[in-house]
Amino acid sequence: MDDLKGFLEEKYREYNRNWFIDSDPVSIPHLFTKKEDIEIAGFLAATIAWGNRKSILTNANRLMQLMDNAPHDFVLNAAAADLKPLNSFVHRTFNGIDTIYFIKTLNTIYKKHGGMERAFSAGIKKGDADVANAIAHFRALFFTGNYPERTLKHVSNPLSGSSSKRLCMYLRWMVRSDEFGVDFGLWKGISPATLSCPLDVHSGNVARKLGLLARNQNDWRAVTELTNKLKEYDPADPVKYDFALFGLGVFEKF
Repeated sequence: MDDLKGFLEEKYREYNRNWFIDSDPVSIPHLFTKKEDIEIAGFLAATIAWGNRKSILTNANRLMQLMDNAPHDFVLNAAAADLKPLNSFVHRTFNGIDTIYFIKTLNTIYKKHGGMERAFSAGIKKGDADVANAIAHFRALFFTGNYPERTLKHVSNPLSGSSSKRLCMYLRWMVRSDEFGVDFGLWKGISPATLSCPLDVHSGNVARKLGLLARNQNDWRAVTELTNKLKEYDPADPVKYDFALFGLGVFEKF
C-alpha cells in the first residue's frame, strides 16, 4: 500500500504541472481570469471533452470565439441575432441545438439560481460522501421546463448509474486547489474530500492494472469504488490522483 501510494504521489506531481494545461481541455477556462468566465468556459469545455483531444481544443476555442471570448457577458446579454451563429457549432453529437439550449439555460442559472457554484452546491445533502446529489441537483435545474430531448444526453446523471466523467472532471477543476495551479479552487461550497474521481477508459484501465478497481464497467458504482480506494491514500483530496491515472493512461500507455 505504501509503495502504491508513493507511486501515485510521484505521478500526481509529475503530471499536475503547467505544461499539462496546454494539451488539456482545462486550458480553455485558463484563458480567463473572471470567476464566471472560468466557470462557463470550463463547463462548456468539459461538456465536449470526449474524442480526439486536438479536436476538443479546436472546437472549444471556436465556441469561445463564437461567444466573443467573453462567455459570462455573452450568456447574460446575447440577443437572438447573437445566438444565430451558434447553430453552426458541432462537436461529435453536440450540435447547434444543444449549444443554444446550453447558453439560454446558463442565463437562467446565473439570473435565477445564483450561478454555477450555487447550482451544484445547493444539491449537497448532509452526510454526502460524494458529489452524486450535487450533480443530480444541477441536472434537474438544467432541464426545467421545455428542452430538446436530444440534449439530455449531454448532462449525465450519476443517480441513473452514469460515471458522469465530464462533470466530475469539471468539479475537480472548480473545487480542488494546490500549489501547482492546474485546478482553480474557485468553489468553497463543496469539499475536495467529497469529489468523485473522473472515470474513463484510460483511467479505468490503469486503475484496474494497479489493483485500485475491480469492477469492469465504467459506471457510478465503479467511480465510487475507485474514489473510496483513493481516499485510503488521501481522504482530504482523493481526486488529485486523477492526474496520475490519466497521465499513466494517456501519456505512458501504462
